[in-house]
Amino acid sequence: MSAPLLEVDDLHITLQSDGKVFNAAEQVSFRIGRGEAFGLVGESGCGKSITALAVMGLLRRPLAVGRGRIVLDGEEIQHASAARWRELRGSRVGMIFQEPMTALNPLSPVGRQIAEMFVLHQNASWSEAMDRAEDALRQVQVPSPERRIKDYPHQLSGGMRQRVMIAIALACQPALLIADEPTTALDVTVQAEIIDLMTGLCAAKGTAILMISHDLGLVANMCRRVAVMYAGRIVESQPAEAIFATPRHPYTRGLVDSLPRLGERAKRGRQRLREIAGVVPSITAFPAGCRFNPRCPEATDTCRSTAPQVTRLPDGFVRCHHHG
Repeated sequence: MSAPLLEVDDLHITLQSDGKVFNAAEQVSFRIGRGEAFGLVGESGCGKSITALAVMGLLRRPLAVGRGRIVLDGEEIQHASAARWRELRGSRVGMIFQEPMTALNPLSPVGRQIAEMFVLHQNASWSEAMDRAEDALRQVQVPSPERRIKDYPHQLSGGMRQRVMIAIALACQPALLIADEPTTALDVTVQAEIIDLMTGLCAAKGTAILMISHDLGLVANMCRRVAVMYAGRIVESQPAEAIFATPRHPYTRGLVDSLPRLGERAKRGRQRLREIAGVVPSITAFPAGCRFNPRCPEATDTCRSTAPQVTRLPDGFVRCHHHG
């Protein structure tokens, strides 16, 4: 088996607050192969985005990598210097953020923001870089790219801004693209267009994807393997089809059951979606034992007192005392 492109091994992310140190994420481990689409799912507050920021070297105090390894293409990068990170971001790993309006520079035309990638990472002249920026906008299907390169972010729609973000992230053909909830602020039809565009471009360029989302259905449709995160820990990791067919963790089953299903008759004129009772606990107040136990309908005294260990599955793992 060839070496993975990205390997995250026993990653712990700490949070300092009021003189105390908390683990915002812990024992996070996963691998992504070259050209593979890998999904990381869970509710808001589960630790998905801070894991992505750690992989990008973008954690800022009070957050920090406590221990563990992040290996990109054979190089350990969890404690890389600022200068090394400037070389890596954009050239080896790109990121699409959740809200492009806050990620893009409001004072710079979008064409110049794309062109900057070619200047910084490929030593292109500004004239050449602007020509390539126009081509990049054309690749992400922005109409009239020769005119749009002069527009500022506020002059574009949400969907167009996200296309610009994709153009920036993929400009230098990175080996890995991290997409953090890239369609959250978009309507359904535009969401589908953005996902199709992103996956199509990545497949053509051989770029691997780390897809961060709370939408299990979306991730399962585009990713070969899926990891489910809850309260800072990955509680289950399996191939996408197994996550739907035989989810082993109660939290995963709750996510699957909460998805709407076409073709099911509504009772008495309407049908209520199932939900997972309760909320994700705060980083500073994780419960003892299994962190899902206060919301789990299957919780026992063992679940409330003892943290479950990793149980290996045929093609993945689960953390649950009652995974059978």
